[in-house]
Amino acid sequence: MQAKGRVFKYGDNVDTDVIIPARYLNSSDPAELATHCMEDIDKEFVNKVNRGDIIVADKNFGCGSSREHAPIAIKAAGVSCVIAETFARIFYRNAINIGLPIIECPEASRGIEDGDQVEVDFDSGVIYNRTRGTEFQGQAFPEFMQNIIQAGGLINYINAKTEK
Repeated sequence: MQAKGRVFKYGDNVDTDVIIPARYLNSSDPAELATHCMEDIDKEFVNKVNRGDIIVADKNFGCGSSREHAPIAIKAAGVSCVIAETFARIFYRNAINIGLPIIECPEASRGIEDGDQVEVDFDSGVIYNRTRGTEFQGQAFPEFMQNIIQAGGLINYINAKTEK
C-alpha cells in the first residue's frame, strides 16, 4: 500500500475544530464535510488539495474533541495520508477506524516542507521526499491495520470478516 502526493504543511496542535469547524457538524455527509476541511487554518485548502495529497504536521495533530468528523473530512477531501511528529490518541484511533492512513515520524515532520512531493510506503514505513531527495523511516503499519485501511475502515473490515 502506498500514498503519493503534494504536501500541505501545518504546525503544532492542529485541533479538530480547525480540521472541521464545529459549525459544520450538523452534517455527517463526508462530501459536505470535505468542502469545509481545514478552512479555519487554511482557507484555500479545499481549492488546492488534489486526490492523493498528503498532510504533514508537527506535534499533537488532531487534538481537541473526539469526533470522527475530522478524519472523515480529511479523507473525503482526498488526502491519502497524514504524517505528523505525534497525533492525539483519539484522532489516531478514529483515523484508523475510518480508514485514513497516518504515520508518526518526527524526522519527516521536520524534513518535509509545504509543496514537497512525497511518497509513503506503508509496508516498510519509509517516507520519500522526492523534492529534496531524502527519506525517513516512519512506523510501518502492522498487517491488520493495513487490512482495516484497505477495507475502508473498521466497520467494513469487520463486516467483510463476518461475511466469510
